[in-house]
Amino acid sequence: MAVSKTQPPQRIREAYIAGQRLFGENRVQEFVSKVEALRDLQAAEWHMIGHLQTNKTSKAVELFQAVDSVDSLKLAEKLNAAARDSRKQIEVLIEINVGGEAAKSGLAPESKEFEELLSAVPQFEGLAFRGLMTVPPFADDPERARPYFRKLRQLRDAVAARNLSGISMVQLSMGMSHDFEIAIEEGSTCVRVGTAIFGERLNQNLPHKQP
Repeated sequence: MAVSKTQPPQRIREAYIAGQRLFGENRVQEFVSKVEALRDLQAAEWHMIGHLQTNKTSKAVELFQAVDSVDSLKLAEKLNAAARDSRKQIEVLIEINVGGEAAKSGLAPESKEFEELLSAVPQFEGLAFRGLMTVPPFADDPERARPYFRKLRQLRDAVAARNLSGISMVQLSMGMSHDFEIAIEEGSTCVRVGTAIFGERLNQNLPHKQP
């Protein structure tokens, strides 16, 4: 996945022309400012990968094919309602906070809310649960991310072994530009690469306000 946050439409178009098809955006409002300029990229697939506020779910359903950052039962409920209203089914990943960092979104692996979300999945007809996502604690040495990637893979395997209704654990979204090799070794099925594709992030006068 090419993480296209803060990148202007012309840079995204260059990546598309080069063959990239899967893109990740962090903020609803930022993507709103770019979507018209990119609408002709018909084979592109757009995923929401940043924290999504519940009051932005309807817009997210309108703009994205998938939300890879479901981090609460409440968000899943709101997304499901928006998807049903739009007569769509949205693919989702559950975001796990493997490092237990207070500043990051995501459910704790052993939390009651994670279990509650798993139990509620069958009632979410508008959502297709496809796996897990994480952002591990940052470290200069990519090797230090390995235990967190391994923990997510083990959690995925444990959930998959339960054969829960409505849950497919085929996706593991983990790894970014500085540690994607380690993530792949630990079983990642989707690495989220921004800097390694686009270079250093550009602002280009795009909105900075949190959606």
